[in-house]
Parts: sequence; structure tokens; C-alpha cells
Amino acid sequence: MADQKNELAMIKKDTVDVVSERVKKFQETGEVHFPANYSPENAMKSAWLVLQNTQDKNRKPALEVCTRDSVANALLDMVVQGLNPNKKQGYFIVYGDQLTFQRSYFGTMAVTQRVTGAKSIDAGVIYQGDEVNYEIQNGRIKNLTHKQQFNNIDKEKISGAYCTIEMADGNLYTELMTIDEIRQSWSQSPMWGKDQTQEKKGSTHDNFKQEMAKKTVINRACKKFMNSSDDGSLVMNHFHHSDDVAEEGRMREEVNQKANQEILDVEPASATPDPEPQREQVEQPKKEQQEQPRQEDQLDLTESFEEQDPPF
Repeated sequence: MADQKNELAMIKKDTVDVVSERVKKFQETGEVHFPANYSPENAMKSAWLVLQNTQDKNRKPALEVCTRDSVANALLDMVVQGLNPNKKQGYFIVYGDQLTFQRSYFGTMAVTQRVTGAKSIDAGVIYQGDEVNYEIQNGRIKNLTHKQQFNNIDKEKISGAYCTIEMADGNLYTELMTIDEIRQSWSQSPMWGKDQTQEKKGSTHDNFKQEMAKKTVINRACKKFMNSSDDGSLVMNHFHHSDDVAEEGRMREEVNQKANQEILDVEPASATPDPEPQREQVEQPKKEQQEQPRQEDQLDLTESFEEQDPPF
């Protein structure tokens, strides 16, 4: 028990403390400014408590299987974006030996309001029989109106959803999605079957269909709106980086699962074996490059360790 506590203390010193120092430097140089109600120190404490209970898919502790660099950079992504896991603004998820921080849609909304100065972000669900009108100006939705009868509300009759972002100057940005577009987004989830076209009965997407539809359109609206701002700030860099790392982890996981499901057809051994054929290499899927944080913003903890090999 004492050894485990000592090991956790060592990991904390080599990750949390290093991240805290990097964040302080960002603040001193004016590269990042946190809201008045956000404490990086408290967010790090909350994250550390969450990490001690985070496990991979094999129920092994994340702090044992993940590299220290990935732990540190996941924490850095969280703090620079001004998020706190205690407020359900994001989650730590393990892919192999890599820890990732993934925003919830609450977190995406918080970052959007912080970066763009948006006054409010609201979403609505459209049901069959609702009256929806809008105009298209320069490719953007304008003047959306939505009239709804109470009796139309039925999760089995959702026809779409929309999200409206209101800026401080009163201008509005609106994103609209049909139910087919929403389901297409849901189909990217690992819980969605290969040939599945609708949500399974009893699943989260089925039981909470309205909330899941709003979550999907909010995420799309916030990301599109922020990308259109052309903001190259440190916050935006880490906003994209956390998404990229998470997507890369999911793709690797999918490749590994497919590789494990392959059936090997082994030929019987002959008296004079043929030369061993060259093994086919599994090509890793390539991901479209997005803007990455500067190299100096990434934490490489190798030099801060007394030992080169991690103790876990």
C-alpha cells in the first residue's frame, strides 16, 4: 500500500507539477487568460482524483498503462481550454498506452463562449408536424423560426435539430441538421453496428434521443463557428489537438480490433517448405491534418525523469 502511494506521488510530481509549471509560463507570457471563476490548480486537483479511478477497456488503471507524456499532454489540453472534469466538461479516455482528454458538449460550449465571446448557445428539436421557416443568405441560415405544437413532441418522430449561437452584438449563427444527418454522426460511435441504420432499442441514443440530437447539433455548430473565426490562439490549438489525438486513438483501436478478428488459414507444413512469404503490412489509416499545437507546447517529460523507462 505504501509503495502504491509512493508511486502515485512520483507520477503526480512528474506530470501534474510539470503541467502546472507550463501553465504558469503561459500565463506569465500572456498566451492564455483564464476566466475569473476558473482555477487551474483546482481543475488539476479534480483531474488527478478522476485519473486515479480511470481505467482502460481491460479495467487496468490508466496511470499504470499510459505513458507519462500522454498523461501530461491530456492534462495540458484540459487546462489550456479552461475545463474541469468535475463540471462534466470532459472525460479522460485510454487508447492503448495513450491517455486522451475528450470534451463533452458542455465543454465545447464553454470553450466556444470563452473564445468567441458568444452570449448564449441554445438548441431545439424539430418534430414531425412542426412548422420551420428560414432563409439562406451567403450559404448561412438566417431568420429561423420554429413553431411547435405540444402534441408533436415524440422521440420517435424527430425530424431534425438546430443550434443557435448568439453573439454579444446580437448577431446569430445557426446550424440545422436533419435526423438522417444526426444518425450519420451517431454511426461514428463504436457502439453503432456496421449495418445499423437506426438507434437500438434501449440504447442511450434511443432512450435519450432528444438530448443526444441536441448534443450532436451543438457540437457541430460550435466547431464550425469556431473554425470560421480563424483564431490561431493557444486555446484553439489545444482545442484541435485534443480532438485529433482522440480521433487517432479511435482509429488505432478500430484497426487493432479488425486485425484481431481476422481468421488465419494455415497451410499444412510440407516436407520441403517454401520460402517464407513476405507478411502483408497493415496500413494505418491516414487522418487529414489539422492545425497542431506548436512543438514547444507539447510536453516531453523524458528529461524530467530520473529513469528513462517508465516505472509502470
